[in-house]
Amino acid sequence: MPTLLELQDTFAGLVSQLIAHARTAGYKVTLGEAWRSDETARLMEWEGKGISNSLHRKRLAQDLNLFKDDVYLTDSKSYEPLGIFWEGLHPQARWGGRFTKPDGNHFSIEYEGVR
Repeated sequence: MPTLLELQDTFAGLVSQLIAHARTAGYKVTLGEAWRSDETARLMEWEGKGISNSLHRKRLAQDLNLFKDDVYLTDSKSYEPLGIFWEGLHPQARWGGRFTKPDGNHFSIEYEGVR
């Protein structure tokens, strides 16, 4: 079982591969949230916008903002090709577009049962 640090290091490398793949596919990419404080996680859960044990707290989740032809893509379906690519990079890779409440720009590594 890898340590949290080892998994964070693996995750960072995988995110760099995802961004490179997105750029090769013709997207422009900006970074969204990568780290979230405990307080922010609790507030977002209270507002119905997240969960208190978010993997962003562990630095095992990254939100990406995609642009095609300089248009910001906001629907989860637009992120599906990257989500499929992401899921193929690692057995614990999870794409938010498959969540009950889709979050297409969310890419994470499952840790301690949280995805």
